[in-house]
Amino acid sequence: MKVLISTDIEGVAGVYHHEQVRPGNPEFERARLLMTQEANAAIAGAFDAGATEVLVNDSHGGFRNMPPDVLDPRARVVQGKPRYLSMVAGVEEGMDAVCMVGYHSRAQGRGILAHTINSFAFASISLNGQELGEAGLYGALAGEYGAPVVMGSGDDVFIAENRPLFPHATFVETKKATGFGSGISLSPEQSRRAIRAGVEEALAARADARPLVFAGVQTVTLRAQSPALADLFCQWPAFERLDGATLRFTAETVEAAVRMLNCCSAMSSMLR
Repeated sequence: MKVLISTDIEGVAGVYHHEQVRPGNPEFERARLLMTQEANAAIAGAFDAGATEVLVNDSHGGFRNMPPDVLDPRARVVQGKPRYLSMVAGVEEGMDAVCMVGYHSRAQGRGILAHTINSFAFASISLNGQELGEAGLYGALAGEYGAPVVMGSGDDVFIAENRPLFPHATFVETKKATGFGSGISLSPEQSRRAIRAGVEEALAARADARPLVFAGVQTVTLRAQSPALADLFCQWPAFERLDGATLRFTAETVEAAVRMLNCCSAMSSMLR
């Protein structure tokens, strides 16, 4: 059993503020260790369940947050960018299951530090009319490789948004959102115990899980955070401008759609 653990930071217990998730801030140094410890809990849960191989994907920001020497040495780590499959890079190695640890709700949602891919660039992303956050986008990308999402952890808003997409998954609530930058959290120790148990439970029941598959051509509707960003993105001839901040394009697969979105995210840095 080969397991991919994709680890973000905004859904980690005790994380509430931008200063905790952006390098260069003293609080980030502590938060990145909390992120690593939750990844280790998930790795332990995977091996408890009988995993033969575990990849852990560093899925936040620059994708090099977790100190490799602090990670459980039984796992291999996927770090650095750019990479074509982004938050689920490693799934192409034939993973049997995907666990999403430390995830958050989508842009304009009511969850803690809610955003989708790039908080500066994107206000919403929809595939074939269905608005999705990172879990939905990357869960569907993993689905194209035949890997089901079996577990997710984060705040209560993240869970409510994504349970319909992954009805057979085990979810672990690490904290309750009371605002964009506030909430009620488990202690890190409690959160790690719950994540370890949740991963073990999810993998024990993985026979019931099915990959999330969005078949056929994907019509992507992207609402940018400003008309200036829409101006920039529409330099790409494949994009159709719908209004001041909204554009649309088509992609043959979810993977192609996600790669195009990540190109837009990279492009947006010139307007920061």
